Amino acid sequence: MSAQTETSSAPAPAVADPGPLGLSGFALTTLTLSVYNAQIIKPASLSAEVLPLTLFYGGIAQLLAGMWEFKNKNTFGALAFSSYGSFWLSFYWYVKYIAGSLPAASAHEATGMFLLAWTIFTLYMMVASFKTSGAIVSVFVVLVVTFILLTIGAFGNSTGITQVGGYFGILTALLAWYASFAGVTNATWKRAVIPVWPLS
Repeated sequence: MSAQTETSSAPAPAVADPGPLGLSGFALTTLTLSVYNAQIIKPASLSAEVLPLTLFYGGIAQLLAGMWEFKNKNTFGALAFSSYGSFWLSFYWYVKYIAGSLPAASAHEATGMFLLAWTIFTLYMMVASFKTSGAIVSVFVVLVVTFILLTIGAFGNSTGITQVGGYFGILTALLAWYASFAGVTNATWKRAVIPVWPLS
């Protein structure tokens, strides 16, 4: 979630841009989970397919990207990647070790509280994103909608609203992949091949 512009006038970062890695880790994991939330694939194999991705790619790889953004003095990218990496790690732990032990009648409320907290975080990160790029803003705007729908769906125990949230999650993943694609392509070609519409 780098705020780098499309020009070559910006100073060279201390390390290679970790933004494409963090965005890709977020996109791939979000897409996989959202396909289940949207009920495109039934959730029987969710733990087997999604949880390894939440641990290694969405979690650890994204957390590492956040640490490298600290090295690059990119506060926005550091907070975003470190936090969403931690989101996926905590989601892994919640699904694998916590959710199954909660009372069936109220488990959805615990999930709703978990999602509500991340909705609040995503809302203020969306505000901060308006000084990054159009590509990143689009990710955060749709992600906010996704979290709101999933939160409402969880608190209301509504599979229908959660399903709609799943489709918005798929869109979020595609937008994040676009931003990742732009970042790695522009860095590799050393010029602005894929537009990201810088705002700063």
